[in-house]
Amino acid sequence: MARKNRRQRAPRVVAFGGGHGLAANLKALRHITQDLTAVVTVADNGGSSGRLREHMPVLPPGDLRMALAALCDDTSAGHMWRDVIQHRFEDAGELEGHAVGNLLIVALWQLLDDPVEGLKYVGDLLGARGRVLPMALDPLHIEADVRVAGELRKVRGQAQVAAADGYVEEVRLLPANPRVPQQVLDAVERADWLIFGPGSWFTSVLPHLMVPDLADAVASSCARRMVTMNLSAGVSEAEGRNFADLLDVLCAQRPDIRYHALLADPSCLADPALMRKRTEKHGTELVLRSVGVSGNVPEHEPLRLASAYRDVFDMFAREEAH
Repeated sequence: MARKNRRQRAPRVVAFGGGHGLAANLKALRHITQDLTAVVTVADNGGSSGRLREHMPVLPPGDLRMALAALCDDTSAGHMWRDVIQHRFEDAGELEGHAVGNLLIVALWQLLDDPVEGLKYVGDLLGARGRVLPMALDPLHIEADVRVAGELRKVRGQAQVAAADGYVEEVRLLPANPRVPQQVLDAVERADWLIFGPGSWFTSVLPHLMVPDLADAVASSCARRMVTMNLSAGVSEAEGRNFADLLDVLCAQRPDIRYHALLADPSCLADPALMRKRTEKHGTELVLRSVGVSGNVPEHEPLRLASAYRDVFDMFAREEAH
């Protein structure tokens, strides 16, 4: 009966990531379910978020703001509030470049002294189709060992690692064992699907598996786990790695976690046979679907990505039924 009920209702989905990759994912997933939770990295130290962190001991609000904007209600009011929180001040002195939503989120955190409750208020304002939660309750820093021209260098800061030239060999979180909101652990426990990616691999996707309590929850969850690949590889922090290598990196972080499916756009795979061989090695089902839009900048198309997710969810539901 439990399995039948799960097939009849909308899937409970938790999406992990940060920045533009997570926002693109949420724009697709909102077409499939409203039982949607975004778990967002909290290590950003660039732009408006970085400036706020310099002055206050707060979580970086930028990626959280982008996730909330991606889930806004599809009405004129929802779109207006989305545009408001995404608006950046221009020619405004010390406010130059700050996003309105970042300031609003930090103000609510100060008033409520509760990061999760503050984000709920912004979600209610937007009529968000889903909820947004921080990966941790402690502001984090990312540190990486990057090999450049044979020399190993230590790079600190999410923005610095994301833009680093060279081969990223190891990534660390500081502090190494941050507190995880109970709401995140509860969402992972009750989920049907846990989705990792797309996004900056070492600074937005991998960090979730570096938080001990969160990674343990993912490992023990009865949910199916899925990896959604980017539309490009081998650039910026992923320099020197192809898509198969990125899957290896994810699996190596927590070898006890199995990913049931991997979604990739076939037009972006230089060697589909290698990708299939690598997914088989990890016990992962390779699903190839056209999910991008044409243009100079690789970008996921929400409706195509949503259709691909439906295919994957239905495929596994049919297998479960038998």
